[in-house]
Amino acid sequence: MNTSETIKRLVYAQVVHFAHLSEQLIESEQDKIVRYAQEQQLESVPRHLTSVHVIDCIGNNEPINNTALAEKMDLSKASITKISAKLLEEGYIKRRQLNDNKKEVYFSLTAKGEQVFELHQQLHKLEEERFMESLESFTEAELHAILRFLQNVSAHWAEKEPE
Repeated sequence: MNTSETIKRLVYAQVVHFAHLSEQLIESEQDKIVRYAQEQQLESVPRHLTSVHVIDCIGNNEPINNTALAEKMDLSKASITKISAKLLEEGYIKRRQLNDNKKEVYFSLTAKGEQVFELHQQLHKLEEERFMESLESFTEAELHAILRFLQNVSAHWAEKEPE
């Protein structure tokens, strides 16, 4: 096997390892949110990380309707409808209609939702700072290569397999 092929196999192994670590990171993020919520004496947080991310998206874009939320989150409208119904029931978000559009329903955060939003923002800021520190050892050219590589991997994973 030539050197190029060996390196490609090592890269593939690292990407698979990265995917597994990503799964663990998602589980860890939910645990961190629960732990931080307890430390800040919040009464509750949503059980599912996607729900927390919906709260985050609403907080960053309110008021926002179901369609825009689905587009920004890259989820189906049906998924957003299901998640938003649960968040409404649990008191994290509220529905309202704008004065100029009585048909369309828009979501915004309740005080309880704002607490989760702020908590999530704090956690992401800490994670981003840690990540940025880990990139300090790379040159600009290396960062461009990493970016191009990650864009290619993302595009590859986004491709739908024929069924």
